[in-house]
Amino acid sequence: MTEPLDAPPPPAPLLVIVDGANVVGSRPDGWWRDRKGAAERLRDRLAGQGLPGRAEPVEIVLVVEGAARGVASVPGVRVEAAPGSGDDRIVELAAESAGRDRLVITADRELRRRVTGLGAQVAGPRTVPG
Repeated sequence: MTEPLDAPPPPAPLLVIVDGANVVGSRPDGWWRDRKGAAERLRDRLAGQGLPGRAEPVEIVLVVEGAARGVASVPGVRVEAAPGSGDDRIVELAAESAGRDRLVITADRELRRRVTGLGAQVAGPRTVPG
């Protein structure tokens, strides 16, 4: 009798990297008065609603910068505080995750160019629950 072969591990879920400043800034809801609070509300929407239109599991990373630093991670959303430029941290995360499916949520044209050059997909801020 032969031993059954171990099944290969399942593929990693889609990595969704959210440009927090860009997504928050896309909605004129007074975010500029409380940038950290706006980032927390975005994080909570992502944690509660995930990514609409995606039935499969996803891993969500919210990248914050500037006055929004200090936002904590919650179950379902890992928060990354960029030490400098949020765009640079997003590019680093996309590069570190080469070999898996990645989706970057941003409207920033230059950032979109940089991450698609790494093989990531991109979508606009309206992809995120409002």
